[in-house]
Amino acid sequence: MDAARACLVIDTQPLIRIGIASLLEPEYETEGVGGCDDAVELLATLGDFDVAVLGMRSERSNGSPSGPGAIRELLRVQPGLGIVALGQPLERHAVRVALDAGAAAYVGRSSEPAALRRAVDAAADQEAYIDPATARASRGELTRRQREVLQLFADGLGASAIAQRLGLSEQTVRTHAKAGITRIGARDRSHAVALAMRGSLIE
Repeated sequence: MDAARACLVIDTQPLIRIGIASLLEPEYETEGVGGCDDAVELLATLGDFDVAVLGMRSERSNGSPSGPGAIRELLRVQPGLGIVALGQPLERHAVRVALDAGAAAYVGRSSEPAALRRAVDAAADQEAYIDPATARASRGELTRRQREVLQLFADGLGASAIAQRLGLSEQTVRTHAKAGITRIGARDRSHAVALAMRGSLIE
């Protein structure tokens, strides 16, 4: 694909796909599909997408994986793909499930367009981003993986050692750490570890 960056937009509603494409152009070349199966086919034939925006639905929609199942399937086909989960704005459980499945970012459907754009840019750079409104609602609720990563940082391990311990890539370790930093409102990783220990989220 010729554009500097390429985004795959996956949502059952055509208007959502068109709106996201309009928001991202011209910096991103976009392709839109209605479900995970079509997205997998595009990844297999075109490949090299930088980021995907995935409308979060029930676990299966018209026989095609959706929600966290779709996230895992997309990452199976293209492991380095940055995924933005597009869901309901203040569903803390949905945020946790999406991030645990491998999404780099989460944005609510009622979020400001600028929040979605920041999420797409962050995911394309393999960085974490959570819609600030959702982050405020979720603050203090770390996922299991974020707790594990922060605990190991607190134990003195570096990103490389943590990646080996958990069977993850270093980039995934950093993504979980950044998401944890956002969730508990910390300034940086050291501050996140201190806050997590203070709040008995880790030991």
